[in-house]
Amino acid sequence: MPSSFTPTPTETERKEPGIGGKPPVDRRPTGGGGGSGDDDWKPSHGPRELLYRIRALVFCALAGDMTFFIALVMLFYARQAGTRMDPETMRQVGDWHPILLPPILYLNTAVLLLSSLTMERARRHIFREIDVLEEWLGMGKPALRRTLPWVGATLMLGGLFLAGQWMAWQQLSAQGFAFDRFATPASYFFYVITGLHAIHLLLGLLALLACLGFLGWFKRVDLRQVTVDATAWYWHAMGVAWLILFAVLVLGQ
Repeated sequence: MPSSFTPTPTETERKEPGIGGKPPVDRRPTGGGGGSGDDDWKPSHGPRELLYRIRALVFCALAGDMTFFIALVMLFYARQAGTRMDPETMRQVGDWHPILLPPILYLNTAVLLLSSLTMERARRHIFREIDVLEEWLGMGKPALRRTLPWVGATLMLGGLFLAGQWMAWQQLSAQGFAFDRFATPASYFFYVITGLHAIHLLLGLLALLACLGFLGWFKRVDLRQVTVDATAWYWHAMGVAWLILFAVLVLGQ
């Protein structure tokens, strides 16, 4: 009597999840070519790729800002070397008369350097590997807790710097060098240089406020890292720009 055989199916029919069938398998794309699918599969861009792209954009913007400040310094020296015709002697004479810088500028410089240190501490804390790993595993937010106070300290120090710059303008005006049509070339450039830098630093303060808001809003660790990193590089660049401009004001007159 012939024995009956039950053919073994090559692939079991998958049922809908929840009724006993096998779950659907997420197959990786093979790319349409030969070879195994695992060899041709390429992962999507990760957090590090996003960080590098944002850094590239920030550095390009900062390069434009630094070029602007360098052009301002060149204009400062060009105006300093300018001359005019003296109607009495009929000779070319210089009209650049150096001004005495307000002493508070030295304190302001120290405050800005300290704020750069606090911002760097915030940047390092948000990238601290052990804390980031705990956040990825859902074991709390230690990196965020360590970063927030340093960002807040940077915001406070930046505000103190701008307040100190305002006091320096008031002190210079009290010496008789107000920013008006009677301003001397040296005092005029002092207001222009410090004022334009103050505007850039005010934008940095707004970036710090936005950074604090995004840190509480973003749920992903990598997005918080990108936010702090981009803000920190901008803040450091404004610190370097001020050191250059302050050295020009002190030594370049």
